[in-house]
Amino acid sequence: MPMKFALPLIAALVASTPVFAQDTIGTGPNQISVDIGLGAAYKPTYQGSDEFEATPWLIMRDLRLRGYGAGENSGFSISPNVNLVGKRNADDDERLEGLDEIGYAYELGLKATYNVGQTTAYATMRKGFGGHHGITGALGATYRFETTDRMTFWAGLEAGYGNDRYNETYFGVSDAEAARTDYSAYTPGGGFNSAAISLEGRYQLAPNTAIMGEVKFSRLIGDAGDSPIVEDRNQPSIKLGIVRTLNFAF
Repeated sequence: MPMKFALPLIAALVASTPVFAQDTIGTGPNQISVDIGLGAAYKPTYQGSDEFEATPWLIMRDLRLRGYGAGENSGFSISPNVNLVGKRNADDDERLEGLDEIGYAYELGLKATYNVGQTTAYATMRKGFGGHHGITGALGATYRFETTDRMTFWAGLEAGYGNDRYNETYFGVSDAEAARTDYSAYTPGGGFNSAAISLEGRYQLAPNTAIMGEVKFSRLIGDAGDSPIVEDRNQPSIKLGIVRTLNFAF
């Protein structure tokens, strides 16, 4: 689908879905809030590729618990952290021909954050299921600033991590794969695999609806960057989408 038609269609779908039309679902003094939406991303065809593709962007972020006497801006908080990683096969890039297909991966874990004024430090850790069974996460910090009452930006720094099972899945080459390709066998160890800077923007269309965008420049490092399947360590990406804040009261 052409990108120029994607966001209007996404906006129409979000607005027309009954659950998205409600400000709060349920009743009670406590609330769980989460931003859910859809968008488009322009990113490398796989981690390490020097070619790019446009893909859907499924947005589910900023899970927050309100109530129990805890302020939203309290210094330290812990929340669930989830992620969906797309599959990888030779259809994505001809240079993956002969490498084992990696299916969709579902990652479940936790995110710890600490806020000081406009600055937030965070750490995430997730366990993979499906396409990979490793441990992945990140350490990072963001600085928040507002240009208008509707427009907010976050400038961020982040270091990504993967244990040996994660890095072997996405950056390793097994003996069997080496026999089928021109790549040499390669077994990366666990550790930090990327360093990134980013700028994220959010424009509030309505109290519970916003347009979000992100420009990110990531560089593969360590054993991940040394992988023979990495064509380019530099991994820029652009994302744009629309989100709706859902509030579940109980």
